[in-house]
Amino acid sequence: MHQVINMSSFGKYIKRQREEKNWTQTEFGALIGINTSAISRIENGSQKFSKSKLEKLSKLFKVDNQEIRDKFFADKFAREATKYGCSDSIFKVAEETAKFLKSQSRKELV
Repeated sequence: MHQVINMSSFGKYIKRQREEKNWTQTEFGALIGINTSAISRIENGSQKFSKSKLEKLSKLFKVDNQEIRDKFFADKFAREATKYGCSDSIFKVAEETAKFLKSQSRKELV
């Protein structure tokens, strides 16, 4: 079971994890394959983190890959919902929709 990450954004999560490891943005960028200015923009929320680097990020931070994916996509969904002025009920609707889609996927496997 993975723990829920309580952070304000995926970029802030990355920054906190990087700082806990005492890595500079330059050091972290070299490890993940992103230049320093892009790391800065990711951490301040003006640039998105690449989905293709999530697995590498989980290995670098020694965090479960599912936890990283959950945080990444939760941030993405919350930003879209906010951008389009959705009410807070959107999150309950999304949870119910996700349960439905998972149940449909299981039925297709049988």
